[in-house]
Amino acid sequence: MIPKIIKTEAEYDTALERIDTLMDADPGTPEGDELELLVTLVELYEKVAHPIDLPDPIEAIKFRMEQAGLKQKDLIPFIGSRSKVSEILSHQRPLSITMIRKLHEGLGIPADVLLKEPGAQIIPAPEGIEWDRFPLAEMFKRNWFQDFHGTVAEAKKQACELLTKWAREFSFEIPQPALLRQHVRAGSDADNYALTAWRIRVSLLAMEQKVPKYQKGTVTQDFVHDLVRLSYMDDGPLLAQEFLLKNGIHFVVESHLKHTHLDGAAIKLPDDSPLVAVTLRHDRLDNFWFTLSHELAHIALHFDGEETAFFDDLEQAGLDLFESDADHWASDALIPPESWQTAHLGKRPTIQAVHNFATSLRITPAIPAGRIRKETGNYKLYDGLIGRNKVRRLYT
Repeated sequence: MIPKIIKTEAEYDTALERIDTLMDADPGTPEGDELELLVTLVELYEKVAHPIDLPDPIEAIKFRMEQAGLKQKDLIPFIGSRSKVSEILSHQRPLSITMIRKLHEGLGIPADVLLKEPGAQIIPAPEGIEWDRFPLAEMFKRNWFQDFHGTVAEAKKQACELLTKWAREFSFEIPQPALLRQHVRAGSDADNYALTAWRIRVSLLAMEQKVPKYQKGTVTQDFVHDLVRLSYMDDGPLLAQEFLLKNGIHFVVESHLKHTHLDGAAIKLPDDSPLVAVTLRHDRLDNFWFTLSHELAHIALHFDGEETAFFDDLEQAGLDLFESDADHWASDALIPPESWQTAHLGKRPTIQAVHNFATSLRITPAIPAGRIRKETGNYKLYDGLIGRNKVRRLYT
């Protein structure tokens, strides 16, 4: 036969028969060279078509114990306690990532055997992270760890393992909060660990969404003008979500964690697709539409640099160029400057005047009402126009 890549069982059988006839060939002869080549081709085919199952990880541990003359008590440093060793060896308790890491490093058992996954590697434990600073109790309460069935106390004891596994879909390890390239507009007391947990949570939710590939340059002020016209409808916030998803922009609603003071965020996901996440911390239509426009401004203006996330407490003043630019861009996108200037609404227009102006633009009156409240600093105005308790119920 002419040696070639083996693709079928028939070719495989033919190659084996030819190998049988060449078994006595001398090395260095044409027959010997053909034999060497056929054996290599057969091995390649067998790796794909007839893979050898990995041994059971517990049996591999027992085999290593026998090789090294170890007793059960010798496994305590790797597994944790005499009772845990007994439960592991009797298949009553699964191996944890921490145990697997220690058994691999201490006893030299291959990672793919312990993980029962060909070619798998054990990711080193991230360094420099204070695991007890993550808001585990609140994360547990919100059922963020759906595959974990222990108690809060157990979750805290297993924080490194639990959080690493939870975040694995987002990245290969929990990012070091202090090293994340992110911009925080939330005052000096913002908790980076809570922000990181929230960031991973909304990113994981976004990754479950099917969206078309985002086309750079999609988000413009005209794009937001079209989006904001949906506010004229009673279910405008839900329609806005659909509008964004169809344009390749992930959209997630997730309540803020304590000490984050968040209204919303713009985040660049690992695949470079944009995510807008809002908390509905203030359940008002004016806040929803301004937050949404503000985060889209970050995508339009600031996602070409090194920043990968913007976290915004919009009650804080825009103290730097990033935030002041996003504030102005968002205001102009919500209400075109020429429309605002020619309306001559004054500092305190009547409720009817605000309604008429909003109707002329086909937007909710909450948007001009909210702008007037902010510009005048008088938050007692138009309380009936800003759409209190009109958003969260749509996402329940």
